[in-house]
Amino acid sequence: MTNGLVVVLGRAGRNFAAGMSGGVAFVLDEDGAFASQLCNRSMVDLEPLADVHDVDKLRALIERHAQLTGSPRARWILENWYGMLPRFVKVFPHEFKRVLGVPRMADAAPLTLTRPVVMEQEAPRG
Repeated sequence: MTNGLVVVLGRAGRNFAAGMSGGVAFVLDEDGAFASQLCNRSMVDLEPLADVHDVDKLRALIERHAQLTGSPRARWILENWYGMLPRFVKVFPHEFKRVLGVPRMADAAPLTLTRPVVMEQEAPRG
């Protein structure tokens, strides 16, 4: 991805973010495998959703997806919003941060999650 915004509600594939120089992805990491096993972190930082604007944007995108598609997974995530929100990770490319003037997390400790166009691949849980 060179620009844009993606929300992944299902399991991401291996090598996610390889070649990602722009844009942002919000990825639902339910089982904690994304950061350690699925994401190619050579060009991106992984960040928790700490910014209220990111949280509002993510929720609005999932609400729109649920409204337009009738997705049971999106509805379930919205119904369980406060439990699911900490499981989302923001994928933010180094180069895109540089262009935007956003400091990198290069010297910070790697993100480790204790719990872990819109894509969905799994049925709703619960």
